[in-house]
Amino acid sequence: MNNSVNPVDSANSVQDVPPAADEAPQAGGRRLSPAVRRALVASVAGCVVLGGVLVLLPDEAPAPPALPGPAGRAVIAAAAGAPASLPDLSALIAEREAQLRANPRDDRTWAALGAAYVERGARTADSAYYPKAERALRSSLAARPKGNVEALDGLAALAAARGDWPGAKKWGEAAVKLAPGRWPAYSGLVDAYQGLGDYKAAGRTLEKLSELTSGTALTLRTAAVYRDRGWREDAAAVLSDAAARASTPAEQAALLLRAGDLAWERGEAADALHHFDAALAADPDCHAALAGRGRALASLGRTALATQAYQRALAKRPAPEYALELGELYESLGLGKEARAQYGVLRARAALQSAHGVDDALVLGRFEADHGDADAAVERLRAEWKRAPSVAAADALGWALHRAGDDDEAIGLLRRATDRQKGGTVRSALIMYHRGAVERELGLYGPARRHIGEALRINPTFSPLFAPRAREALESLGEPPEGGPEQMWPPKPKVFAPARKQVPPKRR
Repeated sequence: MNNSVNPVDSANSVQDVPPAADEAPQAGGRRLSPAVRRALVASVAGCVVLGGVLVLLPDEAPAPPALPGPAGRAVIAAAAGAPASLPDLSALIAEREAQLRANPRDDRTWAALGAAYVERGARTADSAYYPKAERALRSSLAARPKGNVEALDGLAALAAARGDWPGAKKWGEAAVKLAPGRWPAYSGLVDAYQGLGDYKAAGRTLEKLSELTSGTALTLRTAAVYRDRGWREDAAAVLSDAAARASTPAEQAALLLRAGDLAWERGEAADALHHFDAALAADPDCHAALAGRGRALASLGRTALATQAYQRALAKRPAPEYALELGELYESLGLGKEARAQYGVLRARAALQSAHGVDDALVLGRFEADHGDADAAVERLRAEWKRAPSVAAADALGWALHRAGDDDEAIGLLRRATDRQKGGTVRSALIMYHRGAVERELGLYGPARRHIGEALRINPTFSPLFAPRAREALESLGEPPEGGPEQMWPPKPKVFAPARKQVPPKRR
């Protein structure tokens, strides 16, 4: 006979459990008759029913619905096109992984898990999530090869997160073809077309997206398209209005982050710092705002605080571009050893991301052109330009060619990056400086003065390393001659009278 005691049984000992209704003793210890027991049970049941009726009377307010848990909040955010908080996203991932252990053929759960991995990887700059996302999304497609638009949306988002713009376009267009009335595919296509430099297609797709949704996904992409068209004030207004209406801290932080980026780009460092601080107050896990703080503080000359902000950003979200920015800040302060250490961090992070399928060609090209092997930068960026001929690629390749000594080819690409007819409407201080610096080398002093001056008007502190060089270059060019050039218009071409026909003398 087993004498062991179950802990649950021990906790609920006989003395603690009240007797059942049909076993209740009389006061004198005698048991009730069957008829009395039936009457007692009926009366108790009647009280329960009456209590239920009273609860449902119209005078009583209905009980509030149960609030969604962390995973539920992440699902709601995804449905609205808004970012979820990182803890909610982690809860969603854990829940979906558990569901798939129980049912490994659930295609929709595989697709949801893949999309969550993509968002987690993008938010934390942990590219190890991308191979996991690809396996999850491919598993979804294997379980349901036809009509699986959720997996196609996820693959488009994954390609965009990796910087694979042709892939993002391919998967996004496949999703639109399959389900033209769903908004997520259009959202991803706006990103893809912008990355490819097809700004007209991005605008058309944004119009379609606006017909299907009005959420944060639309707001962020509207601001991005407006920014690329040079409409910074309109982009800022769209973001400001949306941030005031945001329903979750993570959503508000994402909007404030973009507003801060725009403020810094137009040279309003104090306003940018205000936005970045507000984003972190709303969501301390908005780690990109830490790098934004570093950028803004460096522009304000508060370099000690700027380096601290960059270091915190790299600890939380180790993106290669943050290492480049911190390295250039150190270099501007004469701290060569510290700068080289950050450039080493950049190389290591880029190599890790490359192993996970991420394309960091633009960041690596910029780095190699200014701090490494310019010829290697040209080779890398030529391939990027061929693959995705965007304004950013034209600028990066043009500058790398200049650093490699080929100013004649460089100026053509830099003009393209600033040509309104070819999408170059971005008001970027760095791009304008690049064009002006190359024009100065070519002896085109008038255009050089104009474009370097414009760079400093857009943002006088656009880079702790290159903004001082821009000011030095502008000073060396001096002021144009008083009164302007001697001839404002080219001289009129000379008009020559037609030669008179020579008539041979008559013979006598």
